[in-house]
Amino acid sequence: MAIVTGANTGLGFETARMLAARGATVVLAVRDVEKGKRAAARITGDVTVQALDLASLDSIRSAAADLRAAHPRIDLLINNAGVMYTPRQTTADGFELQFGTNHLGHFALTGLLLDRLLPVPGSRVVTVSSTGHRIRAAIHFDDLQWERSYSRVAAYGQAKLANLMFTYELQRRLAPHGTTVAVAAHPGVSNTELARNTPAALRVPVTWLAPLLTQKAEMGALPTLRAATDPAVTGGQYYGPGNRGEIRGYPKLVTSSPDSHDQAAQQRLWTVSEELTGVTFAAVTPQLSDS
Repeated sequence: MAIVTGANTGLGFETARMLAARGATVVLAVRDVEKGKRAAARITGDVTVQALDLASLDSIRSAAADLRAAHPRIDLLINNAGVMYTPRQTTADGFELQFGTNHLGHFALTGLLLDRLLPVPGSRVVTVSSTGHRIRAAIHFDDLQWERSYSRVAAYGQAKLANLMFTYELQRRLAPHGTTVAVAAHPGVSNTELARNTPAALRVPVTWLAPLLTQKAEMGALPTLRAATDPAVTGGQYYGPGNRGEIRGYPKLVTSSPDSHDQAAQQRLWTVSEELTGVTFAAVTPQLSDS
């Protein structure tokens, strides 16, 4: 049984479609239920729709309660949904939109569902990051919500870096249990709706270059699918496209930035995320840093 966030379009839709085609029971966890129903109608297999707005902790808690009631076991949680390069906005809870949706929303959802994954051998939490985690990316602990100044590119970089740091810290906490693993993936440069907020100055060049630099969503979904299904995958790995620059191509094991492996920053981010969301991962035991 697989839950895919943001599955009504783009990478999430292709991920859900291919999982369902291979026989998985799939839940499309989406903000717009009507769009989710239309997406489900285009997928062959056992597919249902769950309302989930990752920009609202109330919605996340409600969705998690529904999912827990309907599914006593979860094999795959695929944290795919995201926003990119948005003008400065805040979530329902006052978080900067990119950090709140891409990281904090998925952090909270994972924490609320984790006890449904832990009893299932081979279960996985797959979180989708981006090559953007290297671009002007740092965790701004002194201004996580970008209240003093705002750069849509740097805010996206922070959110995608947070996705990886969450994955690596979660894996350390999961490792003693021996059942569930945390893995990350990125789609390269895929032609999806995610880039609709690209800054105006870049929009025309990006449009012209798109056929040369991007790949279809079906290809962009493959790293996520490999992270979710390849028997050889181990916890804490990161998958992306295999061609030069990780822009496109079939998936392979890739590396993330040195900043993403800073254990002290990972643990600090985890603590702050628990404080901001009110969600604690009581089912997993914290592991002390080796440093």
